[in-house]
Amino acid sequence: MAKRYERIAEQLRQRIRAGELEAGQRLPAETALAQEYKSSLPTMRDALALLLSEGLIDKKHGIGNFVRKPRQLARRDNRRHQWEKNRARVSEAERLTTGATEHDTGLTVSDLVFEATYREVPADEDLAEQFDVPVGTTLLKRTYRTSGRGEDTPFNLARSYLVHETIAGNPDLLDAGKEPWPGGTQNQLYTVGIELDHIVERITARPPTVEEIEELGLQGGISVMALRKTCIDTSGRVVEVADVTLPGDRTELVFTTPLERW
Repeated sequence: MAKRYERIAEQLRQRIRAGELEAGQRLPAETALAQEYKSSLPTMRDALALLLSEGLIDKKHGIGNFVRKPRQLARRDNRRHQWEKNRARVSEAERLTTGATEHDTGLTVSDLVFEATYREVPADEDLAEQFDVPVGTTLLKRTYRTSGRGEDTPFNLARSYLVHETIAGNPDLLDAGKEPWPGGTQNQLYTVGIELDHIVERITARPPTVEEIEELGLQGGISVMALRKTCIDTSGRVVEVADVTLPGDRTELVFTTPLERW
């Protein structure tokens, strides 16, 4: 049997979904809501805490509770990698029209704010093992933040690693000022003669760190998905490793697996 605060939360949930309480609207004070629903203040706070954990409301300390504005959904389909490979060799004009984030969100280039930073780092034991190189080998670490225009938080937190020596033949690949790169990483690798054969993605769910809560604008008990992407070229060599932190409240993962016919 549902508890009192759960029943109150469900009534508020229905009002939000019906549009009676609109996105961005400030809710009545907790004392007023408690009076409206004939509940104690602690019970009402439990109901609001439940909605907060579901991402339906935001709590601004000292101001009040607000109906949360829906955030743009990013749908990551595993077929996106073939889509990106198909674009790697087309003209720059065609590659400029859209990128991976636009593919995932349905937004256009003008809808997005893109930020990239590059720096050289030594390979730690984890990355050295992934790339099969000695510990301390120079890597290029690329950090990406892409957000919708008008939003305060990015769709994800992405850190990509490349072996510096592998891409040094094209100096443009070492310059963050060339970002956003038309055609993404697969086109970048193509410019130095690398073709990807397959990509392995491992995904785990976990609670966010304090920094991730702040950077991704997470509320309540929303978890994150940690994705480790490993790109292997046609010779069997690992050429890119990327760690992507995906917010659970605005990411949908879609896997389509072709099956061999009998």
